[in-house]
Amino acid sequence: MIRKAIVTDIDTLMKITKACAICMIDNHIFQWNEFYPNKNAFLNDFERNELYVLELDNTIIGCITISTFMDEQYDAMSWLTENKNNIYIHRLAIHPNQQGKGYAQKLMTFAEEFAKKNNFLSVRLDTFSQNQRNQKFYEYRGYKRLGNIYFPKQSEHPFYCYELVL
Repeated sequence: MIRKAIVTDIDTLMKITKACAICMIDNHIFQWNEFYPNKNAFLNDFERNELYVLELDNTIIGCITISTFMDEQYDAMSWLTENKNNIYIHRLAIHPNQQGKGYAQKLMTFAEEFAKKNNFLSVRLDTFSQNQRNQKFYEYRGYKRLGNIYFPKQSEHPFYCYELVL
């Protein structure tokens, strides 16, 4: 079941994203670290009413942020659609024990259906250039890779921006 997060879910989400970070680091993907994701990011998502969780048997196993806020890092990007009616995906995470079972697909389908139902022009996101698994995941769903942005606190490597026109 996918539902809006409540503030008390955030501690669980921090545990999930820390487990994801450890798993990625073990696979030499240095995408998430001690700076990101952080509790303040989840609190901001919650306060903007944009944070969703995925539950399995009453246990939270994942999350996604579906935002209408465009981060300043995206300003220079040449998007496929106008910058006026888009959603942005952030902090998609599935606990490593539950990965590979289609749950990330479920969250992305939820986000894309939300966007269509609310007449958004597109869905936008970024993923780490060193995370080929994520790149294949989004490209399989029809997202087009557009360009690079940088998050120096996370990595010296770029993050690739993607967009799905609805």
